[in-house]
Amino acid sequence: MEGMISVDEWKEGSQLYFLTHLHSDHMKGLSSNWNKGPLVCSPITAKLFPYKFTDFDLSLLRVLEIGPTYSFSLLSPFSQLETEVQVTLIDADHCPGSVMYLFRGDKFKCRLYTGDFRWEATSERALLAKTKLLNALGNDTIDYLYMDNTYCNPLYSFPPREVIAQQVIDIIASHPEHDVIIAVNTLGKEDLLLRISRALNIKIWVRPERLQTMRLLGFGDIFTTNRSLTRVRAVPMYSFGIKTLEELNVLSTLEDYKALLIRPTIGILPSGLPWLMRGSNENDYSCGSDKSNIAAVPGAQVHKCKQVEGSSSFTKIGRYIYSLPYSDHSCFDELQEFIKLVQPLSLKGIVLSEHCNVDPCHYLGHLCKPDQVTEQPRKKLPRKDKPVVGCSKSFKRKKYMKFCKVRRSRVSLLRRLRCGAKITESVTAGCSISDS
Repeated sequence: MEGMISVDEWKEGSQLYFLTHLHSDHMKGLSSNWNKGPLVCSPITAKLFPYKFTDFDLSLLRVLEIGPTYSFSLLSPFSQLETEVQVTLIDADHCPGSVMYLFRGDKFKCRLYTGDFRWEATSERALLAKTKLLNALGNDTIDYLYMDNTYCNPLYSFPPREVIAQQVIDIIASHPEHDVIIAVNTLGKEDLLLRISRALNIKIWVRPERLQTMRLLGFGDIFTTNRSLTRVRAVPMYSFGIKTLEELNVLSTLEDYKALLIRPTIGILPSGLPWLMRGSNENDYSCGSDKSNIAAVPGAQVHKCKQVEGSSSFTKIGRYIYSLPYSDHSCFDELQEFIKLVQPLSLKGIVLSEHCNVDPCHYLGHLCKPDQVTEQPRKKLPRKDKPVVGCSKSFKRKKYMKFCKVRRSRVSLLRRLRCGAKITESVTAGCSISDS
């Protein structure tokens, strides 16, 4: 057998597979026909799983709670003896069900795989997750940190999500005669939609498949598939754009379409892309890194984004679209604080791209412990005055971790495992789950 454990990597050869969350760039190779081995995930991910993979063999799922530490018994591919690895799930606060994985064991050392995550300094949820991570670590040092480096560049900075959510609410409230369409993916930004609904006392239209997801998450009463009940709609990213908004606003002026309740419409694009570039004032979030792209859009305007009462961190794209930096990925300052918190010996990014200079060692390697162990030579990045704007659809993201070079085990000979993996015990929860 080639390896033992894989995270967000779905190739043949591992005994146990771990899924951080249900976004497509983490599931390439995973399908309803999966049969390569047991799959570990969080309870929320498990709840949504059957609707993502309708014919998936659910007996392969190993559902672990966030917080407790579990012990897995695996078969060493070299010694053919059993060895153990302890696993703890930590809340990543990226999307529903998203988690980090902390791995520890004599033959595994101590490894933390973050997956995608956003830990804001002002977030109580992030504070709780940090506390649980530190408690789980105890006196252990993280030997290898595999980190979400999507915005790992000092130029990338944006406000907390709660700040941007309020600005989205203010924009919608200032257009009482307009319909509003909000671009979201199939999973994620639920908290933004909930804040809008509660602040404006309004339901939000979603597609039937999204409504099913919201009901599973316990928010079904806030959402609807009846357009006549609301003026705010959450739509998939692929159906959102300047042309769509322009057509809707043209139709709203035609007498033949007024009977169809087509009204003037604005669009909200809540995304960390276009990336933001920090201004000279730490409270000034200017959309400088996006100016070249926006300039190519007829009628586009760029607004300075100051965090003061009455102002807004938006970029106006065309006549009808408001782009706001609502991101579910940690920005550079947050990544920097994260490295200071965990102090790893080795640091490696999980996002690989030809278009974005986001090598975490280049910017954050000096924050690792002095005896830093590197898994690969540091690459010297070319100097640039400003970041590359955006990423094309060919943006390749590889997010995985494999433990395939395990030294000979010295543990006592236990019963041999021919396939799969078993959870022998929960170290802190005191429960036992077996996989035959």
